[in-house]
Amino acid sequence: MSRRRRTGVLAVFLLAAVVLVWLDHSPIRRAWKPQPKSGQQARALDTAKYHAKTFTVVRVVDGDTIDIDIADGKHEHTRIRLLGIDTPETNSDKYGVMYFGSEAAAFAGKSALGKQVNVYLDDAGPTRGKYGRLLAYVRLPDHSFLNEILLTEGLAYADLRFRHSLYNKYKQLEASARSQRKGLWQDATREQLPEWLQRMKPELLRNK
Repeated sequence: MSRRRRTGVLAVFLLAAVVLVWLDHSPIRRAWKPQPKSGQQARALDTAKYHAKTFTVVRVVDGDTIDIDIADGKHEHTRIRLLGIDTPETNSDKYGVMYFGSEAAAFAGKSALGKQVNVYLDDAGPTRGKYGRLLAYVRLPDHSFLNEILLTEGLAYADLRFRHSLYNKYKQLEASARSQRKGLWQDATREQLPEWLQRMKPELLRNK
């Protein structure tokens, strides 16, 4: 290969490299990439789609998790995690069916399954939880909230791990159920409580 030809080939390679670098940093390149939704965008979309809207409950997964009849991305239904509460597990690979888990799930099913409910989101935090579930307060046809009834009846714990607008109210509802020994609080031992609650409130049921 002649010197002139080698110089020409080298020039072509250098030009191609410059073009590639430019494309990688150009608006064209950024337009090719799918842009992730910001937290504000996700909140706006969820608020427009769900907040203060009416849906039918098509499945009760456990005491604090339900499905409603509207698609969510690739999923046929939207899964809601009841905001501010935690009920004993019924489908956990780690814990199996926890104490009073079946009772909480049965109560949620009787209260909500097949019924039209209103969904309300909270301004104090994200609209989605760790697993992409919608975080919401769910109002039943009688205008009571499923989140609060579960606490009042001693079928759920006030979830102290995450702040929300009704945080203090939910703590009071749980304390009232506990003082009246309602539901799981009648006979629960400390070991039957979820691990997060044992860590956060080591004094709870110390003498049980």
